[in-house]
Amino acid sequence: MTRTTILPLDLGERSYEIHIGSGLLDHLGTDLRPLARGRQVAVVTNDTVAPLYLERVTTSLAGAGFSVLSIELPDGEDHKDWTTLNRIFDALIAQRCERTTLLVALGGGVVGDMTGFAAAAFLRGVDFVQVPTTLLSQVDASVGGKTGINHPLGKNLIGAFHQPRRVIIDVTTLATLPRREILAGLAEVIKHGLLRDADLFQHIEEHLDALLALDPAMLVPVIRDCCAIKARVVSADERESGQRALLNLGHTFGHAIETLAGYGNWLHGEAVGMGMILAADLSRRLGLCADAVPQRVIRLIERSGLPTRAPRHPPQAYLDAMGRDKKVEGGQVRFVLLERIGQAVLRKGVDPALVAATVADHLAD
Repeated sequence: MTRTTILPLDLGERSYEIHIGSGLLDHLGTDLRPLARGRQVAVVTNDTVAPLYLERVTTSLAGAGFSVLSIELPDGEDHKDWTTLNRIFDALIAQRCERTTLLVALGGGVVGDMTGFAAAAFLRGVDFVQVPTTLLSQVDASVGGKTGINHPLGKNLIGAFHQPRRVIIDVTTLATLPRREILAGLAEVIKHGLLRDADLFQHIEEHLDALLALDPAMLVPVIRDCCAIKARVVSADERESGQRALLNLGHTFGHAIETLAGYGNWLHGEAVGMGMILAADLSRRLGLCADAVPQRVIRLIERSGLPTRAPRHPPQAYLDAMGRDKKVEGGQVRFVLLERIGQAVLRKGVDPALVAATVADHLAD
């Protein structure tokens, strides 16, 4: 096992650590023992991750003296709903789990979101730990305490803020990810550089091949930098009343894409990547940034093997979907836009006709 990088996320009494390294799954039980209020652990995973890592995790937990319950969910964004969430509650209740039970989310963003929401609601709140196994969840979804499920009319509209006790990132899990999932996760990596760190964005441009090859020497520092950016933002604005909304760069358009395409047809990271292209172009049309900004964004997204044309739906359908997004404030859509690479800003009151024109110019043939 290589040396573990530890990042603090400062939220007062809800503060926790983000651990990043290789081989951390095998030491999970030892790492969690000081955090647990009891000796019962419920590991929530899905039917894709379970054959790969569940036995290692349960063996480590049992070896540390925990009684382990495993809850296996169907994989996919299209299962991020009340029906699947209830499977977690059914298992917890059937096994007489208590307020001292610790939930462990072993999987990607969907597993993490649903486990966190279940932890927030079960017995009015129990502890949980994030063990993300996808690049997207390692750099973004597992950090910050956003939990929830989808509604047919919009993504992540139902949920709660509920911080984990710890985030444990074992980068060796990325070796088993399908190529498409790696690319989708890379979109969130790009997002962090684009909104807050121009040097990180340039580093990704210059070392993209090494990142795509999952070179640990390149990967661990980049994951660390993304988590550090998110930790600083969340520490300053836990419940998204201000600057945390900047982390939604690409998401207003991206969530509309996911909703219109049907959950699961576009991966979340693919939609965010396309959303960043639209946000950058809208920024240019508003005169916020130079023409070179959207050009660099499109070039990097394309080089990363991600989609650069949005699903063909009427622009008004995009406007309607964005109007139902949870980021709407006072009836107005809040857009995260760009002044330059590494500098994002929030804007309300953007002319819908300009938004529609931006979408129309980037639709698939």
